[in-house]
Amino acid sequence: MAEPVLRLENLHKRFGALVVTDDLSLDVMPGELHAVIGPNGAGKTTLINQISGLIAPDAGAISFAGHDITALPTHARAVLGLARSFQITSILPDFSALENVALAVQARAGSSFRFFARAADEAGLNEPALAALADVGLSDRAHMPAGRLSHGEKRALELAIALAMEPRILLLDEPMAGTGREESARLTEVLRRLKGRFPIVLVEHDMTAVFALADRISVLLYGRILASGPPAQVRADPRVVEAYLGEEME
Repeated sequence: MAEPVLRLENLHKRFGALVVTDDLSLDVMPGELHAVIGPNGAGKTTLINQISGLIAPDAGAISFAGHDITALPTHARAVLGLARSFQITSILPDFSALENVALAVQARAGSSFRFFARAADEAGLNEPALAALADVGLSDRAHMPAGRLSHGEKRALELAIALAMEPRILLLDEPMAGTGREESARLTEVLRRLKGRFPIVLVEHDMTAVFALADRISVLLYGRILASGPPAQVRADPRVVEAYLGEEME
């Protein structure tokens, strides 16, 4: 049986008296899209921040691709192939879409940033950047300033930037946040095409997207895993319906 690519063991995190991660264990298998859902305040973004290295757990262990990464800084985790997107769009609005992605290719290659040169003019950066834009359906927006993209296109650009990091696992923190129905459907289709290339951890409130995409769903409530399993099993769990899905699926 295959070993998990990512394994969280007995994680604990508190901020003062507030417990946000409470003895949480979870694993992600190769090629799996594992969705983490739950109400606001359940601890989902805090969990993603612990996996990516933005904050450290108070106790417990995180292993990724056979490495104990519990104490590794964010950049060291990125070198191992752990890439993420954020709830809040984080792009360079005055740079073109292509330049945004080319800078990520440059960072992945370990090159020094040359801010007075156009990164996307370098062939070695240009080709993989264009390929990442094609993966997310933004080929025709390559030379448009990122600030002029629609909100959904900006979210897709963030995915392209993450892809340019050549991930071995992708952490997505609410990629559909703020998108309309059509943009959400387009992003869902992009993620459907990416499924299987690498494991994906998806934190998302859009239940239509979650149930269309997920191989497995873990429900987080008050920092603990309430339920975890295939989508049909989670949807039918009365504890999940009472705590979360009853409201979200109306």
